[in-house]
Amino acid sequence: MRDTKESRLLLVLLIAIAFALITVDIRGGRNSPVDGARQAAAAAFGPIENGMSTAVDPVGNAVSAVRNSGDRHDRLAVMEKENAALKAKLGSDDRTRSRLNQLDKMLKVAGQGQYGIKGAQVIAIGAAQGFSWTITIDAGANDGIRRDMTVLNGDGLVGRVTTVGPDTATVLLANDPDFTVGTRMEGNDELGFASGQGDRPLRVELLNGKAEVKKGDRLVTFGSQADKPFVPGVPVGVVSRVDPSGGGLTRTLYVTPYVGFSKLDIVGVVVAGPKKDPRDEVLPAKPKPVPTPTVTVTVTPSADDTNTDGQQQ
Repeated sequence: MRDTKESRLLLVLLIAIAFALITVDIRGGRNSPVDGARQAAAAAFGPIENGMSTAVDPVGNAVSAVRNSGDRHDRLAVMEKENAALKAKLGSDDRTRSRLNQLDKMLKVAGQGQYGIKGAQVIAIGAAQGFSWTITIDAGANDGIRRDMTVLNGDGLVGRVTTVGPDTATVLLANDPDFTVGTRMEGNDELGFASGQGDRPLRVELLNGKAEVKKGDRLVTFGSQADKPFVPGVPVGVVSRVDPSGGGLTRTLYVTPYVGFSKLDIVGVVVAGPKKDPRDEVLPAKPKPVPTPTVTVTVTPSADDTNTDGQQQ
């Protein structure tokens, strides 16, 4: 539209009408004469506004999410912390139960052998003390520990004490190559000497080269004079292999130890030996043999074994 006198007059007239309508609408309140026109306009433009609102809402939601993310992050952090604490508690409870089981087994062994023991916990392992297979325990001279005392756990022979400090002691494990202990066979009382071989089975030399030995036979400690370094009757292990060469001065056996030397935790130092040799009383109960199932085969005549008259050939 060109800027003419008529157009300017029309613009002034429209502005005047708009002000007049606003004044009438304000004075009329709820009974405003232009309310119908307002409703018609709302009906016409409402869908457009609603569409615009829908398009904008995701952005608003995102902003709201960012605004509230701090609160949710804090709640998540608290939940994660509580979950970690619960896992730690469960882990601690599992470890406590494991130690209680170890202690229970060890006390049972001590009771069966009538050994006076001092319980201790393994606090270090390795060659730092000068040996290839050693552990350090949290009991020492202040606890009555002395050099050359037998060390056991709920499974059997662990080793012997070699070095003692005020509050700690070093134990040479039974699988160390420098370790030797006198042994006695269960049942036939054949004597021998067991030596450590690291992570391999113990090597046992029986004094009787013609001794009758088989896989599965079991050995215990023979004991030493004045019970040092070894008390009698402590379970050593199970024969896993017998050297086939016999008739010599000695006979060689290979024995799987009862003790798992790589997972030691709770041990006991024998501070008082038994009044009498417990012999085989401390050995664990033998596993019951599994019965061999008997299979019965029933032969049923086939069609080829019957002639055409219905009689067997």
